Amino acid sequence: MAQVDIAGSVLPARLVRGRMATVAVNQFIFKQPVKVGDILSFFARIAKVGRTSVTVQVEVYAERYRSQGEYSKVTEAQLTYVAIDDQGKPRPIEQSA
Repeated sequence: MAQVDIAGSVLPARLVRGRMATVAVNQFIFKQPVKVGDILSFFARIAKVGRTSVTVQVEVYAERYRSQGEYSKVTEAQLTYVAIDDQGKPRPIEQSA
């Protein structure tokens, strides 16, 4: 779950351009188990940008150790991150031109 949070934070970090915090795990679905030796790939997309928050959809695929070249979706999640100031309070996300 921590790896999904890290992968999900990359895109909003580019928008927020400063500190942010994970404020919600809106959905987390384990579709298949991850096994020792699996190679995981994380794919994220921004689902919504609010005034202070960014919601991200993350999908995780496993390339199985014993069947390389074949990928299975093992997890999908939706997380929300909030831009914060130096005091940890929500701050508006600056819209780029």
